[in-house]
Amino acid sequence: MAAQKRTVDLLADAFDLNQRRKFTLKNADGQKVVDLFFKPITRADRKKAQGLAGTEEALDISTQLLCQMAELENGSKAFAAADAVKLQRQLPESVLNEIELFLFGVGEDAGLDEAKND
Repeated sequence: MAAQKRTVDLLADAFDLNQRRKFTLKNADGQKVVDLFFKPITRADRKKAQGLAGTEEALDISTQLLCQMAELENGSKAFAAADAVKLQRQLPESVLNEIELFLFGVGEDAGLDEAKND
């Protein structure tokens, strides 16, 4: 009889952490600036970002997580950890919010209508 898989292994095997989602950032004129790619966020990613941010401030942690998670198409990191301050100072908040909300999967079409119907 084959050994039954542990629940933790079943869960870990059920999700592909290498699957990336693409976010196309456009400027005010609607022209593409850059494509950013994001893998799913893990709790370990969030804890690392919190440590790098050095604060409990949610906005600082979310921008640090953005810097940690954003990739270019070739898989290289789009930002360095030190870029968080420049992003916060030199991007309109609405733009930074849009990218971070995508990172967290907030406001995506999938599931939004379903949530309204529940």
